[in-house]
Amino acid sequence: MEETDKLNAFFNPRSAAIIGATKKVDKAGNVIFKNFAYNKTRGVFKGEIYPVNPNAESILGFKCYPSITEIPGELDLIVIVVPAKVVPTIMEDAVAKKVKTAIIITSGFREIGKIELEQQIVATAKKAGIRILGPNCLGVYYQKTGVDTLFLPETKVLTTGDEVIATPRPLVGDIAIVTQSGAFGVAALDFLAGRQIGISKFVSFGNKSDVTESEMMHYLLYDNETKVILLYVEDIKYGRKFLRIAKEVTLKKPIIALKAGRSVAGARAAASHTGAIAGSDKIYDAAFEQTGVIRAADMEEFFDMGKALAMQPPALGNNIGILTDAGGPGIMAVDECESGGLSVNRFSEETLRKFQKLKDEGVLPKFAATSNPVDLTGSVTDDMFEVAADLMFQDPAVHGIVLLGLHHLPALREKYIDSVAQVSSKYSKPIVMCDIGETEMALYTRFRFDKLGIPSFPSPEDAARAMKALVNYGAYLKKNNCAEEYISEFLKKKRGS
Repeated sequence: MEETDKLNAFFNPRSAAIIGATKKVDKAGNVIFKNFAYNKTRGVFKGEIYPVNPNAESILGFKCYPSITEIPGELDLIVIVVPAKVVPTIMEDAVAKKVKTAIIITSGFREIGKIELEQQIVATAKKAGIRILGPNCLGVYYQKTGVDTLFLPETKVLTTGDEVIATPRPLVGDIAIVTQSGAFGVAALDFLAGRQIGISKFVSFGNKSDVTESEMMHYLLYDNETKVILLYVEDIKYGRKFLRIAKEVTLKKPIIALKAGRSVAGARAAASHTGAIAGSDKIYDAAFEQTGVIRAADMEEFFDMGKALAMQPPALGNNIGILTDAGGPGIMAVDECESGGLSVNRFSEETLRKFQKLKDEGVLPKFAATSNPVDLTGSVTDDMFEVAADLMFQDPAVHGIVLLGLHHLPALREKYIDSVAQVSSKYSKPIVMCDIGETEMALYTRFRFDKLGIPSFPSPEDAARAMKALVNYGAYLKKNNCAEEYISEFLKKKRGS
């Protein structure tokens, strides 16, 4: 646990120095120090902050120091935003100052062929046990303590002079992002902010000269704020260590991986991006399968899977019930489930009799299809969704439900959103939903489901793929005899929140 404690200084430092802080607007050193100063002023960052620049006396009202060796007191974290050629000297000062951790934002190392320069700073850091994130990275964003090394301004001014609010920082949530690519990380933050999906922690490690994805996953294993880990990698360092740690983590928390550089040309691009070392994509497939890491095919699936696993328990089987108010989208969901290896089997005779009784009593339309999928047709009402969902959950052969609640139908109101969420809370099976459209009502419907803990998606295919992640993770946990324990703990936390 000693190494975990050391990594904690990246997220919970008692003091931080920004080396390369500057008054020059839109420079990385200005934006990063402004992040810390803003969070310090509003009481989020509780520690001390120090701008370091030999050419300034103060920045944003904080006394400036010519070097970190002249800063009084201990330093837990330094953030380096100076030219690459200066970084070795900075690291020597860090050793003298007994710094704990360093985030090197600066690029110009391994990724452009300057391997020896990168090795030099790592060797210097190792002498004093300093842990490094980077170089060539964005570093850390942790909203709870105000550590924000993203050199992304909160606002941007267009050439027309109009100020536009940028929101690349999402709300607080329980998904951690660990990424080798800073640019992808920025896009991820913006995407999640737009979808109103919160994160626990964000880590960009660039060239990963020291701290690797394996160590960060191990740290997040013990992080109570993180339920799911989203991992973007271009290569994996120290394969055996990754296998060992990933297997330990996935028994407690799901890991979704997006591995870029699958093609020959993609691997070549990765090498010039973060100095990634190419490896056979089949090897990565085998490693992920062996350790229970769920591999996403693309960016959309990456986030959809993470969202589903953060909000819903895993499924204990692969037979899925489809509940819809529109035949076509229901068929699309069935097709995607089947093509993904899931089953959409006809209900048991007992469940079919119960559905028939509801039709005979006029609770459901006589012409509704009820053998799976259940199509409530254009005559659907809020109450029909509630009754049908409850009946499907009761069937022991149904392991999860994909709900397609298209809002366009005349008798359907938003009441069914709350009632379906209430029904699902009684069971330990997962449910995901889809509402197609980008109008205000579609966005509102999906937003409400998300808020109630049911992950929503804009297409039947997205919803089906999200369910597949829940099925795959459930199968992995069952194989390792810990599925019921995981689900019990998951539901305890969800119902307690």
